[in-house]
Amino acid sequence: MLHLNCDSGRKSRMTTCFRALCCKGPPPARPEYDLVCIGLTGSGKTSLLSKLCSESPENVVSTTGFSIKAVPFQNAVLNVKELGGADNIRKYWSRYYQGSQGVIFVLDSASSEDDLETARNELHSALQHPQLCTLPFLILANHQDKPAARSVQEIKKYFELEPLARGKRWILQPCSLDDVDALKDSFSQLINLLEEKDHEAMRM
Repeated sequence: MLHLNCDSGRKSRMTTCFRALCCKGPPPARPEYDLVCIGLTGSGKTSLLSKLCSESPENVVSTTGFSIKAVPFQNAVLNVKELGGADNIRKYWSRYYQGSQGVIFVLDSASSEDDLETARNELHSALQHPQLCTLPFLILANHQDKPAARSVQEIKKYFELEPLARGKRWILQPCSLDDVDALKDSFSQLINLLEEKDHEAMRM
């Protein structure tokens, strides 16, 4: 009698284990967000996105038109549409804004004064554009590993971000290819902003 009870208990435990392993079902799908990535040529947009996708740096080629990368994170997948930053392409940026849920703006913090002024004008235009002005912005001050790099505080003051972006969702973060952990943390903060915007939309 005791033997039968033990056998029965063993079968019950096996059944429970089998169900746990085989009947649990797939994990819930990660949310996906469609983002647009803009910045001048040479700001490092392509290299940063390739780094996040663990692609070889030897295969990185500057984007001349646009490209799309799916950048995976633990809690989300970012479908990033990167737009080329050359003079003759920037005037067409706005054609690719539709459907975006967030914006990544990459600037070269070690660039010349002229290029920095151009980057400031482009960022101001993006922050005020009707299709982007309500979206979360991640602003990356790239090339912080270069001697001529300006600090985040210098960038914030020069770009007049406090008065211009008041009331908007934006993050300004330093970055370089040498510090991928900091880069991932910047994108995690952007994902938090995207999730917050989602939750607000659901409550409306």
